[in-house]
Amino acid sequence: MFLLFFILFFLLDSRFTQQELPACKPMLTTGWVISIFMAVGVLFIPLGACALNSSKKVVEIVDQYETVCIPSAGTKEARVQYIQDISTAKACTRQLLVTKNMAKPIYVYYELHNFFQNHRRYVKSRSDQQLLYGNASESSMANCDPQRLIAGKPIVPCGLIAWSLFNDTYSFKLNSVALVINRKGIAWDSDRKDKFGGSVYPSNFPNNYPAATNGSIIGGASLDPNTPLNANEDLIVWMRTAALPVFRKLWGKIERDLYAGDLITVDINNVYNVYSFHGKKKLVLATTSWLGGKNHFLGIAYLVVGGLSIAMAMVFVGIQIKCPRPLGDPSYLSWNKNKGRDLNTSPSATGVHFEVCGTFMFLEVKALCS
Repeated sequence: MFLLFFILFFLLDSRFTQQELPACKPMLTTGWVISIFMAVGVLFIPLGACALNSSKKVVEIVDQYETVCIPSAGTKEARVQYIQDISTAKACTRQLLVTKNMAKPIYVYYELHNFFQNHRRYVKSRSDQQLLYGNASESSMANCDPQRLIAGKPIVPCGLIAWSLFNDTYSFKLNSVALVINRKGIAWDSDRKDKFGGSVYPSNFPNNYPAATNGSIIGGASLDPNTPLNANEDLIVWMRTAALPVFRKLWGKIERDLYAGDLITVDINNVYNVYSFHGKKKLVLATTSWLGGKNHFLGIAYLVVGGLSIAMAMVFVGIQIKCPRPLGDPSYLSWNKNKGRDLNTSPSATGVHFEVCGTFMFLEVKALCS
């Protein structure tokens, strides 16, 4: 007992517990502030310029087709009825002109607008246990409703995400010659290996039997029951839900160069319903840079931050020149300042200082100059 008391006393009475350890407290002087702002500006401006220049080198061809690949403008109801009529062919041909040279690989994306994959109920509408192992408990499939069971048998894969799989298809010709699109390797390796099972096959999937479903609830693409889930890369890409209502998902890769003046003909099977929620569909062909796809925001953000830092450094330099305040000068203590104010016999000089400091709108410096 005595030993325990001694140990506790020693610990409680140590310099560490009494917060008496020596410490270094850097003082943020004007010189340090100016140096930090200048360093940030010198670092960020070149980075921003490089990022912006890299983004501008990315070549994109974007074609919005949901409004032109439909017989007539009509009403929303007419468009929905047309797109849900499985007996009507929905082929559409678009021509894309390459305006700049595009180096391989060229990525083919589909882009959707006004599709909220980030909705809480939509994101939860899946069973990770089922996707990886096939057999899933009732609790793990609870969030899959209303796409959980058909005739008492589980849907594989269950949930709204798989049910709404994008199903527009594209075939390409380059100058009237078939253009091969590589559809392999579009999904993340980590998703294929860790989230989707190689022994799990689609079964009882409602989109495989569109004739037996109500036309108002037709989903997206069908799934081959003989292909395991980890080999269905379209499904894997789609089930990595997007954070924003406007997103692109990889559909394939063109593994050859394209040159300015090339004419690409695209035959589109326009079957995915975006008309019921006023969505948009776009086909995108794009190259990439060392920073990824085209995105000017990162470069502009770096340039803005760097420019503001340089501007702030200049402001502090001006303040230091016009209204210097020596570090540790006792004349700036409140009692000395009041005494100095009473003895001051040069009001005109004070007025000049007030005017100079007032141009910088810093009240503290303004008071110090008085």
